Order: sequence, then C-alpha cells, then structure tokens
Amino acid sequence: MIIRIDELSDVPIYMQIRNQIVMGISSGELAAGQQLPTVRALAMEMGINTMTVSKSYQLLKTEGYIMTDRKNGARVRMEIKQQGEMPEANKTELRRIVSEARISGVPKEMVLGLVEEYYDAADRR
Repeated sequence: MIIRIDELSDVPIYMQIRNQIVMGISSGELAAGQQLPTVRALAMEMGINTMTVSKSYQLLKTEGYIMTDRKNGARVRMEIKQQGEMPEANKTELRRIVSEARISGVPKEMVLGLVEEYYDAADRR
C-alpha cells in the first residue's frame, strides 16, 4: 500500500497516515495480520519525522486497528472489534461533508451513491 501525504492539507500528517491505513484495511488492500512498515522505514520513505509515524501507529493501536510489539513490529489486527455504531466525531465529519455537498448543489442521490460505492468497495476485492 502506498501512503500519499498532502503537505498543503489542513489535516495533520499523522492523521493522513492513520486515515489511509484505515481505508486500506476497509478496502482489503491491507489484510488481517499484514505487517506494516517499521516506524523508521515509513518515516524515511516519506521524508518525515519518526515521531509523526509513531503517533499514527499509536492512534491506530488505541483505536484497535493494529497491534504492535517489539519483536514483530506493527501488524493489522486479525480481528477488529466491530462496535456496530459510528463514533460522534465521524458523525460530525459526515454532517460537514453532507452540508458542503448540499451548499454546492450536489444532488442527494449522488451523495448516497458515493456512500454506497465506498461502503461496498471492499466487497468487490
């Protein structure tokens, strides 16, 4: 999986890394048990500070997406706990996206179609 950083984005780099790894897990691009690059390797590859990558990995670990240990490094968890509900922060972000789409005149059907496309993307892999 290739992680791309947008240096002009308002989203902090550690969150961009976190978000792309979560999307990779959801899409099936990152499989359960798959080894992630070491903090040092990913930082060198991207030309960023190791603490930035470390912060991403710690967040992913706290959220239950990855597991880490000194011997084997970071891996995608074999089983990710499914809570069956969306966190409030995600609801707020979705509300913002829908509001921007509505203000921009994007038809509701197009937004719903995109949600279905993104939600079902993993099933097609």
